[in-house]
Amino acid sequence: MALMLKFAARSDVGKVRSKNDDSAYVGRYLAVVADGMGGHVGGDVASASTVLDLVHLDVPDTQDAETVLPDEIQAANLVLNELVNANPKLSGMGTTVTAMLLTGNVLQFAHIGDSRAYRLKNGVFEQVSHDHTFVQRLVDEGRLRPEEAEMHPHKNVLLRVLGDSDASPELDINQYPVEAGERWMLCSDGLNAVVPDSITERIMRGTASLEETANDLVETTLAHGSPDNVTIVVFEVVEADPEFDLPPADHDDSAAEPAPDTGQLTIAAEGGLEAGAALIRHEMSKRPHLLVGAAQLATETGKIPVVTQRSGEKRAAAILTHKGPGAPTDPPEDFEQSEARQRRWLVPTFLALMALILAAVCIWGYLWTQTQYFVGNHDGKVAIFKGVSQDLGPLKLSHVDAVTEIPLDALPEYTRQRIQSSLPARDLAHAQMIVNELTVTVKQNCPVVVPENPGSPSALPPMPTYCQETRP
Repeated sequence: MALMLKFAARSDVGKVRSKNDDSAYVGRYLAVVADGMGGHVGGDVASASTVLDLVHLDVPDTQDAETVLPDEIQAANLVLNELVNANPKLSGMGTTVTAMLLTGNVLQFAHIGDSRAYRLKNGVFEQVSHDHTFVQRLVDEGRLRPEEAEMHPHKNVLLRVLGDSDASPELDINQYPVEAGERWMLCSDGLNAVVPDSITERIMRGTASLEETANDLVETTLAHGSPDNVTIVVFEVVEADPEFDLPPADHDDSAAEPAPDTGQLTIAAEGGLEAGAALIRHEMSKRPHLLVGAAQLATETGKIPVVTQRSGEKRAAAILTHKGPGAPTDPPEDFEQSEARQRRWLVPTFLALMALILAAVCIWGYLWTQTQYFVGNHDGKVAIFKGVSQDLGPLKLSHVDAVTEIPLDALPEYTRQRIQSSLPARDLAHAQMIVNELTVTVKQNCPVVVPENPGSPSALPPMPTYCQETRP
C-alpha cells in the first residue's frame, strides 16, 4: 500500500517581531520547518536557504532513504558557511531544522535545535523531538524540574543549530514506521513558548481538517501574545490517491513558471539569483505543496541566497534531477560532467600541492640539520660531526668534520658513554671547546714514566700521541 502526505501549513510574523525568520515547506513526501536564529542578521536567510535546499527531496522514490535527509541537511549547512564567507555581515546566523521524509511506509526524521515534532497515533499524543537547549540539558541531568524550565532566564539558549559555527553539526536522526490515519505536527518554538502542550493536543484532536488545525494553532498563539514568529506544518499519512497527486484546486496552471531553458541553467551555474528562483518556482509549481515564511518570500522576490557556482549548480541540478515528464534532460548531465571534471583535477592538484609542501619541509629540515654539530665516536676515537646524530632510514643526517687522536678507551666510563650517545654542540666552536676539555681530561690520566737511564732518551717507552706533550 503506497502512502503519501495530506497537509496544511501557516506562518505568521507574530505580535512583536518586524520580520519573519521562520520558513517551512510541506508536500506529498517532505515536511520541514526551520526557525532562523532570532536577533541575528540573516536569520531569515538561514531558514530560507536551508528549506529551499531540501525541497528537491519531495519525490516518491529516494535513493539511500535512511541517509539522504541528514546528508542533505549537512550540505545545506555548508551553503550557510558559503553565504557567511561571501557576506561577513551574516556571521553568526543560524537556523533550527526539523524535517520528515516519507520513504515507503517509514518517516525519516532529522532534527537540530528547538523546533518540535509531535505525533498523534492510536489515540496517543506525544512529542518525538528533543530540544537542543541549555535548560533541556539541565532537565535531562536532573538539575532542573520541567515546570521550572518554562521560567528559566536562559530557556531560549540553543546548544545546537545549523550555521557558520560548526562545519558538521550533530543531528538527531530516527525512523518511524507509519500507517494511514496518523497525524503529525511540526512547529517553530513560537508555538510552544506560549501555548501549553495540553492546548496543542486538544486542538490536534478536536479539529476536523488540517487547515483548521494549522489556523487554530496560529490564532491561539497570537491570542497568547506571540512574541516570536510562529510556523505550523500539519500532515496526515494517507493512502496514495491519484486525485491527490494533481495540483491543488486553487492552483492556476496559467501562472506556472515556464520550463527552465539552457540560458536559465547557465545563469544559475554562474550563481544568478533570479535564475535560481525561477528554477525552484517552476519545479514546485508542478506538484502539490505549501511554502510559507521567509522561504516563500525569497522565491516570490527572486532573492534566493545562492552565492557560489558550486551551490548554484547543486541546487539547479538537484531540482532538475527530479523533474517531471517532458522536462529537459541535457542540462543536469552537463552539471554532473562539470562536477566530475572538477573532481578529476581537484584531487591531483591537491596531492601535487601536498607533495610540494612535503618536499619543501624536507629540504628545509635537511638544510637545518647541516648547521648543527655534535661530538661522537668514530672508529673508537673522538670526532666532531656536522649534522644531527639521528638518521632517516637510509638518509644520513651527519658526516665527520674532524677526527681527533683521543681514543674512547682513554676516557672515564661516564664520559665515554656520553660520547657514544653523542654530545650536542651549539656550533663548531663549541664542539672544538668540548674536544679541548676531553683532551685535558685524558691527559690527566697519562702515565708518569721514569727512565732507567736518565741520560738516555731512548730508554723512554713509547707514549700515546695525546700524552706526548705531558712527557716528564
